Amino acid sequence: MTHEFDAVILGAGAAGLLCAMEAGKRGRRVAVLERSERAGKKILISGGGRCNFTNLYCRPENFLSANPHFAKSALARYTPADFIALIEKYRIPYHEKTLGQLFCDRSAQDVVGMLDAECAAASVQIFLSCIVREVARTTEFAVRTDHAEFHAPVLVVATGGLSIPKMGATAFGYDLARQFGLKICEPKPALVPLVLAEKDRAEYCDLTGVSAEVIVTTNGSPSSSSPPSQAFREKMLITHRGLSGPAILQISSYWSEGRSVRIDLAPDRDVTARIRDAKVRNMAAARSALQGILPKRLATRWLDLHAPSAWNNQALEQLERQAHEWVLEPAGTEGYEKAEVTAGGIDTAELSSKTMESQRVPGLFFIGEVVDVTGHLGGFNFQWAWSSGAAAGRSL
Repeated sequence: MTHEFDAVILGAGAAGLLCAMEAGKRGRRVAVLERSERAGKKILISGGGRCNFTNLYCRPENFLSANPHFAKSALARYTPADFIALIEKYRIPYHEKTLGQLFCDRSAQDVVGMLDAECAAASVQIFLSCIVREVARTTEFAVRTDHAEFHAPVLVVATGGLSIPKMGATAFGYDLARQFGLKICEPKPALVPLVLAEKDRAEYCDLTGVSAEVIVTTNGSPSSSSPPSQAFREKMLITHRGLSGPAILQISSYWSEGRSVRIDLAPDRDVTARIRDAKVRNMAAARSALQGILPKRLATRWLDLHAPSAWNNQALEQLERQAHEWVLEPAGTEGYEKAEVTAGGIDTAELSSKTMESQRVPGLFFIGEVVDVTGHLGGFNFQWAWSSGAAAGRSL
């Protein structure tokens, strides 16, 4: 069986559904092909099931890309306010958590239901459990599945990245880009916990569950291909294999193998002040002082590993420095299984920043996570999905 449409969209995730409804509103006959048994599966698990659907303070600086300017156009033309207006149109209750992060009060299902309703109103046809076997192009695109063939002059690739393979993530979007001669920026796990080297694991990872507010920084690199230095002040969590928590997930997007991270365990705090002021300077006084600043178990371990042999001012200065500059070289990350998103992807030099259309293959569009634009933690990746989806959907 052969179906004729104005546009075929591969992937019924955040970007694909937003693109479909925008194109459908403009009278385009749109088909969305989804390999899973339901639309929006990644939306449903996001934000602990509450979907952190955008961020009030979304700026281009919140995105990592080989071209830091690429995302500006789409983000400016479909903003957090635009998506919030859609949420409010459907009377979906929501709230702000920290740092401008917006979550559903009830469930992420509210967002998926809203997108489904918008697509239905725009006469978009969604085909579920639809695995694409081949894509060809002559005068138009031909997408072959197990049970049907779809023809359209426009093909939109919204297949996502490699993160969370148990949700059905594949390299299909990258393979398709290569098929049509487009360049790829090497994908890697992002917003992902870091794994410590064996020695550091042995020293710290029995403190699993210990959490502290920190500032974590990557060391800069002179290589133009490496991300710039970056710093985040948020919570860090010690795990049985390494480090996690918002600060670590944020910095992971900028970290690459062989580079170190530097952690300030006590931002804006004078760690050794109470030791210096104490009438008696010894291990017991130091432990009491540090336990008032760091989590107790971490304070005790820190002193076990770093306590000076003498408690003179020079030694205390070194102890102070160490607490604000804990330097680690991670052994790696927890990989795509634990990564919230994939960094890298379709090289933005291949695409129009206004429409997301390929510069070299007319009618071929790439949107969302499959593109080399990666947001910070906190709703920014959803905003990129909405913005890039709208940019393509409005131009089809």
